[in-house]
Amino acid sequence: MKNQHKDLNILNIVPSNLDLEFIEALLEPEDATYPWNLADESSEAYFQHLELQFGLQDFTDAELITSADNFYQNLDIIWDQVSVIENNNISKNTVNYLRSALQNAFSVMPEVLLTAIAQKAAEVSILEKSASEKLVECVQALLPSWEMDDLLVLARPFAYAMRSSEPQTLISIIRDFEHRDWANLSEIEQVKITLAIADYALQHLSKSDS
Repeated sequence: MKNQHKDLNILNIVPSNLDLEFIEALLEPEDATYPWNLADESSEAYFQHLELQFGLQDFTDAELITSADNFYQNLDIIWDQVSVIENNNISKNTVNYLRSALQNAFSVMPEVLLTAIAQKAAEVSILEKSASEKLVECVQALLPSWEMDDLLVLARPFAYAMRSSEPQTLISIIRDFEHRDWANLSEIEQVKITLAIADYALQHLSKSDS
C-alpha cells in the first residue's frame, strides 16, 4: 500500500489523510457482504461502520467538503496529465514511424532534414488547411530564404497530384535526383525535392490513418 501512496506524488500532489484512507478503501478487495440493496435496514449499519473506520467523526462538515473538493480536483489534474502523456507518446510514435519511412525511401536527403520534415508533417497533417499550405508549412523552416508565396507556387503541382491521387510528380522528381549528392544540388532542386518528400510524408500519414 505504501508504494501505491507514493505513486500519488508523481505530480507533486500531497494527499490528505482522508484522501489516503479513501483510496486505501477503494483498493481493498471487494467485500462479499456489501449491501447492494440500499433499502435494506442492515445497509445503514454497514455504512455507519465504514464511516467509523474512516474516522469521519474527527472532521467537521466544512473540512469534509473541502477535502472532497481537493480530492476530485487532484483526480482531474492526474487525468489531464495522463491525457497529455498519452498524446505525447502517440505523437512521438507517429514521428518515429514517419522518420523511418522517409529514411528508407529517400537516401538523397540528409537524415536531420528528413527528421525535421517528419516532425512538421505530423503536426500539420491534422490542421484544417489546404494541401499547398500544409506542404509549405512542412518545409518553410528548412528553406528560410524562400518567400511563402514562392513556395506556394512550387507546391501547387504536388497539391494537385495529392488531390487527384497521381504520384507521377513525386516519382519523376525522385528519379531525377535520387543518385545525386544533396550538397551538389542547386537551390531550386533542393526546394523541389524537399517539397516532394513533404508531399510523400503527408500522403503516408493520410494512408496510415485511413
